[in-house]
Amino acid sequence: MQNIFAKTDEIIRSAKPAALCVVISTEGSTPRKAGSKMLVYSDGSVFGSVGGGSVEKQVVEFALKLIGAGKPEKFVFNLEDDLGMHCGGCMEVYIEPVNPLQKLFIFGAGHIGRALAHYAKDFGFSITFFDPREKIFEMPGFEDFICVNKEYFEAIGEASFDQNTYIVIVTPKHSFDEEILARVALKEHAYVGMLGSSRKVAMARQRFLDEQILTEEQLNAIDMPVGIKFRAETPDEIAISILAKLIDVRNTILEQK
Repeated sequence: MQNIFAKTDEIIRSAKPAALCVVISTEGSTPRKAGSKMLVYSDGSVFGSVGGGSVEKQVVEFALKLIGAGKPEKFVFNLEDDLGMHCGGCMEVYIEPVNPLQKLFIFGAGHIGRALAHYAKDFGFSITFFDPREKIFEMPGFEDFICVNKEYFEAIGEASFDQNTYIVIVTPKHSFDEEILARVALKEHAYVGMLGSSRKVAMARQRFLDEQILTEEQLNAIDMPVGIKFRAETPDEIAISILAKLIDVRNTILEQK
């Protein structure tokens, strides 16, 4: 049977948020002692236990609220006075949301894409590359990532997008970038960014409006040119500017919860 730490790691690598609940102190008679742990999933199911009965029901309710808020909190339960439990002791429970890794979809496995993945893997992103070029993923450096070696549009149709998906478009061809953008901008996501010069971005924006591919509001939500604006020149510098933007967006979303 999996222990709670293996389950927690499983949650981090999945797309299903949960909360870890830990009994951190007890006084008097209590159903479980300090160190007892329980995971609460967003559907209300649990793994482990912090005591059962009324106290566990209350912990689950608080945990579900904190999953949405994204911030940890500590609660004290007087079992008899607050919950009518005859054991009569007191429990202090710490509840912390366990947020899954954000999915980073990188379209284009060239120098910038590889550099971005190299840095982003240490900042809480689960990385998937999309690139149809033959043998592109036989190069060293892709061992830690999911690599989809299919035509971009086929891969988009098969990929799973959600509110934790961050999308960066850095393919070798401008025409690919624009067509990929037209498709992924309509998918559920947390962030979309496309590499390009100011001129390229302006032309793409005008085409999308003229051809009614995307609305003004949808275009304003896209980060193009991608990344935090500073004098980045090398692939590594550009990758760092993109990662800085991803972190900024992610932390802003968490702060707003």
